[in-house]
Amino acid sequence: MGLGDNQDGFVDRLSRQGEETLGRIAEEIVANPVVSAAVARALEARETAVRAQEAAMGALGIPSAADVERLTRRLRSVSQRLEGIEDSLDRIERNASGAAATAASAGSTALEGQIAAIAADIAAVRDSLTPEGEPLARGQERLTVSDSD
Repeated sequence: MGLGDNQDGFVDRLSRQGEETLGRIAEEIVANPVVSAAVARALEARETAVRAQEAAMGALGIPSAADVERLTRRLRSVSQRLEGIEDSLDRIERNASGAAATAASAGSTALEGQIAAIAADIAAVRDSLTPEGEPLARGQERLTVSDSD
């Protein structure tokens, strides 16, 4: 061991002794009834001063720190509720657009079926009006349209 090790050991011992001494002094101060009573009175005075300050600020219409904290908590709560509502609306919108797309495709299928039924009815009427083998009357023939410049 060298000189540096002795100094480190000495500093450690001195540090431990200082900590122990400060701990004993603090315990004695806290155990002293006069000091305890003085600390209690100081805390009571502080609480009285805080209440007086809040009353004065309230009379002037200035919010206290507690008022600001309550308002902040309330604002956070409203913000969280609003986010929940926005999420619900997004889900409803997605479901509604999906349902609309399904209804549109079902509607177009139904429309196609109706058009096919109408076409079949027209074909049946045409067939019933013109028996097979008979030519159409001149007024019922289709006209041919030519491109003319």
